[in-house]
Amino acid sequence: IRMSGIRGLQGVVRKTVNDELQANIWDPQHMDKIVPSLLFNLQHGQDADSRSPSPLPEKEQENPRELAERCLRELLGRAAYGNIKNAIKPVLIHLDNHSLWEPKVFARGCFRIIMYSIQPQHSHLVIQQLLGHLDANSRSAAPIRAGIVEVLSEAAGIAASGSVGPTVLEVFNTLLRQLRLSIDYELTGAYDSGAGKSRKIKEHEERMFQEAVIKTIGGNSSGFSRNFPFFPKIFLIPSPRSHLEFPSEFPIFPHFSRENRNRLTQIMLLKSLLQVSVGFQCTNLLTALPGAFLERLLSPALLEDPEIRLFVLEILCSFLDRHGNRQRLCPESAIGDVSVLKLKVEKCSRQDSVFMKKHGQQLLRHLFLVSKEQQNSRDHFQALFRLLVLLGLELANEELLVDLIRLVLAMQDLAQSSEEKLPARSRCALLALGAAFLHLIAQLLTVPPFLQHVREVIQAREKDAPFLLPQEAFGENPRPSGGWDQLGPELFFGQSRISEILGSSGYSLERLSAPYVPQLGDEDRLSKRKSIGETISLQVEVESRNSPEREQRAPAEEITYETLKKAIVDSVAVEEQERERRRLVVEKFQKAPFEEIAAHCGAR
Repeated sequence: IRMSGIRGLQGVVRKTVNDELQANIWDPQHMDKIVPSLLFNLQHGQDADSRSPSPLPEKEQENPRELAERCLRELLGRAAYGNIKNAIKPVLIHLDNHSLWEPKVFARGCFRIIMYSIQPQHSHLVIQQLLGHLDANSRSAAPIRAGIVEVLSEAAGIAASGSVGPTVLEVFNTLLRQLRLSIDYELTGAYDSGAGKSRKIKEHEERMFQEAVIKTIGGNSSGFSRNFPFFPKIFLIPSPRSHLEFPSEFPIFPHFSRENRNRLTQIMLLKSLLQVSVGFQCTNLLTALPGAFLERLLSPALLEDPEIRLFVLEILCSFLDRHGNRQRLCPESAIGDVSVLKLKVEKCSRQDSVFMKKHGQQLLRHLFLVSKEQQNSRDHFQALFRLLVLLGLELANEELLVDLIRLVLAMQDLAQSSEEKLPARSRCALLALGAAFLHLIAQLLTVPPFLQHVREVIQAREKDAPFLLPQEAFGENPRPSGGWDQLGPELFFGQSRISEILGSSGYSLERLSAPYVPQLGDEDRLSKRKSIGETISLQVEVESRNSPEREQRAPAEEITYETLKKAIVDSVAVEEQERERRRLVVEKFQKAPFEEIAAHCGAR
């Protein structure tokens, strides 16, 4: 009977879908009956068929499920732009009414059929329907929301090749909004389920939902990035001020810590960004890490929260690692023969050189400031080591290598300093990190005297201070056998000796001889702040100083004849300078080599 009904629906679809004289089959009143009927047979047809085998010959055997799927595909394939919504809405209602989001298998199968059946240019409409449905279920149980997110993830992955800008924006915006709401639910332990009733949440279910959202963000950003390489990662950078604003419909409970919410939100966003960076393939760091993105990414690295700092270091490592070297790098292996690691090293491109000229000092300064934090763990120092080596491998040029060596020697001085009051484990880890980095770089530089000096220091440490080498320094609780004052100079790398060796090999002696001193900028003041909230207060204070209202209070300049005359003369001079500048630009583009023009445009 059901097979006959499906064949009847198939005939109705074929007869009326393109016939203007017949009833409009796409009206909600018809779709609300046709689509659920097909979904019911999709869900139960195979089971019913297995209970009562058809007596028909094998060539004529067909079960309701297969026929319903074929009919649904035919219906959706004929759907025009204006009819997609009416065709998808009954699917969402059916999945809600029969609680089919939680097992997820049937829901994912349905939307796989839908995404591959509709015309590709209409796929973003399905994504918008799913996003709206996710928002409508914001107060549903976490497993239901997780099911919708996983279906959305698969559908968005199929639609990524034909996606358009607003769709990408909407996907990430909705997912991040849901992530923030979930954090609110987790912190309060309950949410308003409607009609003024509060419903308790299960913490582990909310965590599973958050992981599903993070996985979806990371998984789909790699697909979207083929068409929009900059958007997903920039959009995910935490904006602390936005985190301070609670949803209007969500009350602030007395035990609900605003600071805790900010921290959890930032951690979730950085987790999402880490997922994005893992699947993100970049060839040009100027486009992968533009200035605004890099600045916002480095800002959380100066907070006192160790978990946030570690996420930032891992994200930077992931973006910089373009040849898969990161997994092979660890301080312990760098003390031995690095040829065993089979590291891939390529010559630094012109665009990457421009990137380091613009942002190199900012990166190195942040690495130095991160190394000074007292709450750093073994994971932080290992991430710092990987980041230093990746900078040397991916962006290796003479100037950068010299600066990296100076930075490592500055970390050595930092570990020896009594003013910083670093714990013993951090001192040992910094000195071991420096030994591992210098040994690896010395082998890559192929300057025998430099390698010999590094090995002499390592051998002296193996004999008298093994706690200053990675094998022990990254152990449970390394401590010097005596006191720091009893460590001899032979256990440390000498800046004058290294400067002399590398200077005689053609490297900048003047630069090598100068100790590394970070240039502190405005953002470095944020490192003294203990929380995101305090960071915001500082940013607001700085902005208030530069606000338009402040500027308007400045006294107006008195206008005289001399002032007007000077302005006219100056404007003529400015016009002449502008004409000359334009002439030089045109001449440059006419006569300069293509590589120079490409590098110039890339830098901009």
